[in-house]
Amino acid sequence: MENPDNRTEIVLVACGSFNPITNMHLRLFELAKDYLQETGKYKVIKGIISPVSDAYRKKGLINASHRVTMAKLATQSSDWVEVDDWESCQNEWSETLRVLRYHHQKCMSSNPTNSPQRTAPLTKLGRKRKKEGNSHVPIKKNQQNPGTKSVPQIKLLCGSDIVESFGVPNLWKSEDITEIVADYGLVCINRAGYNVQKFIYESDILWEHRNNIHVVDEWITNDISSTKIRRALRRRQSISSERVISSIVKTS
Repeated sequence: MENPDNRTEIVLVACGSFNPITNMHLRLFELAKDYLQETGKYKVIKGIISPVSDAYRKKGLINASHRVTMAKLATQSSDWVEVDDWESCQNEWSETLRVLRYHHQKCMSSNPTNSPQRTAPLTKLGRKRKKEGNSHVPIKKNQQNPGTKSVPQIKLLCGSDIVESFGVPNLWKSEDITEIVADYGLVCINRAGYNVQKFIYESDILWEHRNNIHVVDEWITNDISSTKIRRALRRRQSISSERVISSIVKTS
């Protein structure tokens, strides 16, 4: 194992509806942290939950303020996973890439001894994809001055369904996928019924940047989902086995 002082610091960012948040959302962070730190190369210093704004307009999406409140209640006992409400407060839907850029710039601003690594603007994007031209400025790595603290790497934490959605026509822009996997990287929790490695192999973009995609197998399967929680609540069925969710619902 490498000297812990030389490990790369990682900030995990999970984007989504969190409608509502469940134990499985929190479990993704723990699985990812264990995997990355067991390599001896990385030190996970923070996990960030970024609920989508109301502008996403997904059917059944409850108000962002309620989703943020529930997420904060669910993470109040964690000493490293927190909720960031920047995305949820936007008047327009924010693409995942824009959220990652925001958190990268936030990390940069908290490390004033380091020179800026990205100058790409945080352009406002609505639900319609907008052309930005050649606005992608690659993140420059390992350019810190001797003795200065390096900027933590931002990595997108997601499930295997998100990775496979990269192949859905017109859902993602190819240049966005390229920047996400090349400049930030993925930590994908492989769920039952998905074959992420096969999908990576069949995608030229993902295959090219496969070394920046970490696939973590979940050996203890659990099919709890926000959809099933909402269905049970609509039907006034018990969700008491979900201790976190139960306490959240009673408090909110």
